[in-house]
Amino acid sequence: MRRAVIGSLAVTMIVSAAACSDTGDTGVSRKDKSIGLLLPDNATKRYEKFDRPLIGGKITSLCPDCKIAYDNADGDPARQAQQVRDMIARGVKVLILSPQDAVGIKASVQEAVDKGVKVVAYDRFAQGPVSAYISYDNEKVGELQGQALLDAMGDKATPSANVVMINGDDADPNAAQFKAGAHKALDGKVKIAYEESGKWKDTVANQKVTEAIGRLGAKNIDGVYSANDGMAGGIATALKGAGINVPLTGQDADLAGIQRILAGRQSSTVYKAFKPEADAAAEIAVKLLNDEDIKDIADTVATSGSGATVPAKLLPAVSVTRDNVKDTVVKDAVYLVMQICTASYAAACAAAGIN
Repeated sequence: MRRAVIGSLAVTMIVSAAACSDTGDTGVSRKDKSIGLLLPDNATKRYEKFDRPLIGGKITSLCPDCKIAYDNADGDPARQAQQVRDMIARGVKVLILSPQDAVGIKASVQEAVDKGVKVVAYDRFAQGPVSAYISYDNEKVGELQGQALLDAMGDKATPSANVVMINGDDADPNAAQFKAGAHKALDGKVKIAYEESGKWKDTVANQKVTEAIGRLGAKNIDGVYSANDGMAGGIATALKGAGINVPLTGQDADLAGIQRILAGRQSSTVYKAFKPEADAAAEIAVKLLNDEDIKDIADTVATSGSGATVPAKLLPAVSVTRDNVKDTVVKDAVYLVMQICTASYAAACAAAGIN
């Protein structure tokens, strides 16, 4: 599902939202009703599995004669900058952009706006003159993660307890907000004995935690903060290899993360319902395409890293533990029970009342 055909730095796929002629009754070219979508990477599974189809589907429902241009940077900021130029050349009028490097993309955003393209920052806050920003309250997400770790540690959550922190990629402004929120919850209540960036990669996170184990000693680690589920997978492998089973956080409610929670190898994740975020992005993009007011959707404001105040939609998130998997991702049909409860996890599902 996550496979993409990538040709050089060109746009990988142009998906027609409806089969129709180049011009409609109004004489407006289909090129004038084109919306671009650029996502940052394939390592974060949610983008290809959920965000891409949800945004495309919502745009199609709102604007059947719109054309959707799509590409994924695959973790490469230079590739994404080229993709922005490709979108401009293809005549998109609105660009939904989730930046791989929020600071580095600033010049590309400016270039797009100078060419008459309206840019919507999606999930990650791109710097530059964006028209709107849609995401979650990221500092609150970090607080949820930190508090979930403390809750899982229970009586062991003392000022002398050693916690390892593996944060996201420094190029992603969300990572700094998650980190700030987590520190807000954890500082003074536990000891942050080791803290590094895992760069949103399971391999890097595995290496960092392996280093932390070597430095602190396996018996001296009481909990691990991981900024997302992808990295938590690499961390869980490192912990298991060292014979450690301590509370471990995550984020994004990845399928593998949910399974680890049920199996007792991860204590929590954060569920950010994908559809409300995707719907808001699509709705704002279509309104901007039609020169309509977006205040009914972007009902607050947010300040970017460059100091710009931008209309924003910030959604709430939910902490997920073994106790509420059934009432969150299962209830919302993010995954089918048969997807979660494979043979390896059947007993864990039964114990959690998931069947």
